[in-house]
Amino acid sequence: MVVSVINPGLATTVQDLGRPGYFHLGIPVGGALDRMALRAANLLVGNDEGAACLEAVFMGPELEFRDDATIAVTGAEMPIRIDGVEQPSWTALKVRAGGRLSFGFLKKGARIYVAIAGGIDVPEALGSRSTYVIGALGGFKGRAIAKGDELPVGQPGLTKEGRTLPEGLRRPSAAPAELRVLPGLYAHRLQEESLAGFFEDQWKVASEADRMGYRFKGGRPLRFVDREPPFGAGSDPSNIVDSCYPYGSIQVPSGSEPIILHRDAVSGGGYFMLGTVISADMDLIGQMQPNTPTTFVKVDMAEALRARADRAELLNRMREALA
Repeated sequence: MVVSVINPGLATTVQDLGRPGYFHLGIPVGGALDRMALRAANLLVGNDEGAACLEAVFMGPELEFRDDATIAVTGAEMPIRIDGVEQPSWTALKVRAGGRLSFGFLKKGARIYVAIAGGIDVPEALGSRSTYVIGALGGFKGRAIAKGDELPVGQPGLTKEGRTLPEGLRRPSAAPAELRVLPGLYAHRLQEESLAGFFEDQWKVASEADRMGYRFKGGRPLRFVDREPPFGAGSDPSNIVDSCYPYGSIQVPSGSEPIILHRDAVSGGGYFMLGTVISADMDLIGQMQPNTPTTFVKVDMAEALRARADRAELLNRMREALA
């Protein structure tokens, strides 16, 4: 089956759960920014949880289906229309041959995930179909989809039209948002009261927010402990000798505007990191719009592990509901 792209929307790419195992070579994990939403969309249409979907940010695409298909749209709140008729989200929907899927204006959140029964069947690159645009790797020809593209779709399995995920199992976008952070990774470079101020202040998502990272503004500048710069670190107090960047780490160039590194971020560099957003909260970042008020909450390892367990339990409940 083939799906035709009538209008690509804004930065719509093919994404799955990413390509772990190559970070040491400078190739990021990639994949969906909101992994829970992608998993839900796939489960709704009977796909494997990690099947390739379309990830669209701020504006949805317009697609034409040559054959009958079952689809589901999850993630951000954006009106869904099939042949002009509005449809529910988080639900398995039937599209007839020749039908068109389109979207209204974004109401809440940032990214939607469009799953098609059978999955987007582009070739795998390093074990994944996810698009890494900066490296022109994976996805549809290594780029965002464009008008006139013909997207191949795999053979669907058993699907059930009308199946829906209960609202209590959906993770809504939050504004203001809270992101839990495990301090460490050079936090000692900050003066104690300045590090405390980072968690006290309210920040806002800046306009520079994409798959590589989310920048935040509005809080007080950070103050560093005086030091004799080590060889290779440079004079700026936020610089360090080059180090690995964990996924979710928070770097603050020159101590002014924090940047959370996300799915397509580089694997290392010379900025200090005051901590790391816990894995359970990384999906939430992908649904945050510019200017979203945000506070960072300090947690310890025990709290981070409990949050991860809670997220795993939510995922299991979602699987059971859609079994």
